[in-house]
Amino acid sequence: MNAVILAVLVMVALSLARVSVVFALVVGALVGGLVGGLSLEQTLDAFNTGVGGGAQVALAYATLGAFAVAISRSGLPDMLANRLITLLGKEEATVAQQTRVKMLLLTAVLLVAISSQNAIPVHIAFIPVLIPPLLTVMNRLKLDRRAVACALTFGLTAPYMLLPVGFGAIFLNDILLANLNSAGEPLGLEITRGMVPMAMAVPVGGMALGLIVALFWSYRRAREYQAEDIANANVSEGHTPAAPHMLGLVMSGIAIVAALGLQLYSGSMILGGLVGIGLLSMGGIFKWREADDLFTSGMRMMALIGFIMISAAGFAEVMKTTGEIDALVSGAFSLFGDNRGLAALVMLLVGLFITLGIGSSFSTIPIIAAIFVPLAVQFGFSPMATVVLVGTAAALGDAGSPASDSTLGPTSGLNVDRQHDHMWDSVVPTFLHYNIPLVGFGWLAAMML
Repeated sequence: MNAVILAVLVMVALSLARVSVVFALVVGALVGGLVGGLSLEQTLDAFNTGVGGGAQVALAYATLGAFAVAISRSGLPDMLANRLITLLGKEEATVAQQTRVKMLLLTAVLLVAISSQNAIPVHIAFIPVLIPPLLTVMNRLKLDRRAVACALTFGLTAPYMLLPVGFGAIFLNDILLANLNSAGEPLGLEITRGMVPMAMAVPVGGMALGLIVALFWSYRRAREYQAEDIANANVSEGHTPAAPHMLGLVMSGIAIVAALGLQLYSGSMILGGLVGIGLLSMGGIFKWREADDLFTSGMRMMALIGFIMISAAGFAEVMKTTGEIDALVSGAFSLFGDNRGLAALVMLLVGLFITLGIGSSFSTIPIIAAIFVPLAVQFGFSPMATVVLVGTAAALGDAGSPASDSTLGPTSGLNVDRQHDHMWDSVVPTFLHYNIPLVGFGWLAAMML
């Protein structure tokens, strides 16, 4: 079996068996490296090389966690939760009233997630700050958090696949378009900027259908959660959130705006988080001598995600070093001759396997474009169809990968009280509702365009 396929299968199987995703990624990398012809020493060297690239991401997550803990001490989360709870009215609120509040809450979360990719391109930085205070309301509504995870993941992935602004400008123009034209120039293939979002509209439509199914059918039923003190879930022992007061609330608002604004200006989540923490300290939310405790609490909340991202970077480097990705593509196409339908399906499935392991569609495009573009030209696919095949193949697996920030981000906010499992409540629901329609709609678009 191809080393990449085997490594991904091992990683996913262990993760679904509730083995730590970090452990699953390490074992999958070792299996893939050894089966791919690397020695144990070469596999570990490649893994360690990749791990270094994930350290900055892990530190950014830890800083965001500390910032979220500091915000929780200001009393702002309590105020937000209490204000939203008033929307429920009395305890005798009718089912229809609760349904309206659920839809309002899901719509708000979805719109914020979409805006995080373009209008205010902060990606997942908003989740540790926004979602934990809302868990009290979700518990009161008996809202299935899998629906919230699907809404968040859609908002984190679909916009960059369709809208050429913010992160979408990076994905569609700087990465997808650039790699397509680079690989297609010797073959006479030329892709214009306007073709890319038009071609990706059909696959994104499939994701939208998956979102509707998730919200209105799969996870519409009530789901019970234990009543936990959400506001204190990320606060270390000996500290409780301050009662809401004007200075604390004002400084919290200023800190959030400053942190997001500085991140936009500098491109650094670390710097933005540190400035936000500093402003909260100046506002008296906590004392500087408590900073170590604050970071410890934040790291405890975000440590798992940070280590998963580090391990995923090592896994990706091992897969690249084996050279088995090229063998996977060429071997798959040798089985189907000149059948265009099967060729398109194989391209999409190969992209799914690669992205599941790497965890990033942005990192997948440079790997597959140089291989897929000549194959697409050889099979007679049009320029628009080529865009669909490469873009969809890369996006497949971003939603639904255990190592993707599109699933890790929602888990970081929804699992504050440890009642939301990363694999079964974030990864599996988003995989089923987004990857299946992406394959179907992507294949259909490639055959029709």
